[in-house]
Amino acid sequence: MTLVTGAAGFIGYHVAQRLLDEGERVVGIDNLNPYYSPDLKRARLRKLHLSPRFEFLRIDIADRQAVEELFARTRFETVIHLAAQAGVRYSVDYPHVYASTNLTGFLHIIEGVRQSQVGHLIYASSSSVYGDSGAVPFKVEQVTDAPVSLYAATKKANELMAHSYSHLFGIRATGLRFFTVYGPWGRPDMAPMKFTRAILNGEEIEVYGYGRMQRDFTYVADVAEGVVRTARRPAEGHRVFNVGFGSPVSLLDFIGELERALGQRARKRFLPLQPGDVVATHADSEDFWRMAGFRPRTPIETGVARLVEWYREHFRINQRVEAMRAQSSQAHAARAYSAPRR
Repeated sequence: MTLVTGAAGFIGYHVAQRLLDEGERVVGIDNLNPYYSPDLKRARLRKLHLSPRFEFLRIDIADRQAVEELFARTRFETVIHLAAQAGVRYSVDYPHVYASTNLTGFLHIIEGVRQSQVGHLIYASSSSVYGDSGAVPFKVEQVTDAPVSLYAATKKANELMAHSYSHLFGIRATGLRFFTVYGPWGRPDMAPMKFTRAILNGEEIEVYGYGRMQRDFTYVADVAEGVVRTARRPAEGHRVFNVGFGSPVSLLDFIGELERALGQRARKRFLPLQPGDVVATHADSEDFWRMAGFRPRTPIETGVARLVEWYREHFRINQRVEAMRAQSSQAHAARAYSAPRR
């Protein structure tokens, strides 16, 4: 049995679904916090609940007692820890949330792994640990002791905590530094989803770094495949990998792909780099893909087209549901108004 933390999140949902597709039993936990709309998180969970092998528990990893009880009553072979407070810019204004979830919450999970002797812990790190390094592509061997956001600092701290637990207690742990994951069911606070919505609505999009930013966009299905394959590989000690496509794309080129897929032009507003952001990311992920026995298959034009296709369908369904609810509410109101009074 596999525990997936953050199962209602973007990457967590895709990883849980990939495990279910392989016939695995999955327990997913999430606190469904309102950092972005919980409705999207619940929609992901509804998809996962289509499998009888999926169980969901609403648990906040910052709740020590709840996490300890979870590990006490259920034996997990593998823990895939993807729960975290996300968002580089958000961490500037809400530092205590990041300390509670990303530091204390991580401690609760790794303690649970230790106490119940889980075979393999896989946890999410981030490309943000590289800071504003000018040396690209980023290699795992690079020094990463100058993060430029608190979010990045918490992810680096997770790597250090996992290393120390592996050294002290023999825990087998694998940290994965994800690079700009995008695709269907994505987070609405991230640029791909924000740009898609704004372009469709004819709204202006904010292009930070005056359009000079580059990102190693990595399609979510490729990431999920890599994570699941990591869980299948023998693990010894603590290791860290980059997980990226390996071919950075400028933000303006990404917007161009969105425009082609949507059939609409974007209205752009160019702005300076935001606090905590970096100019460019580029992953050297050769070791990871070699270990996983898999190569990312999804070029940017294909991934963007799939994102747009999902976005149109998902929100078309939502609009139909809202229309049906409105009609039902109006019909109920009409019946109540016309009912004979006694």
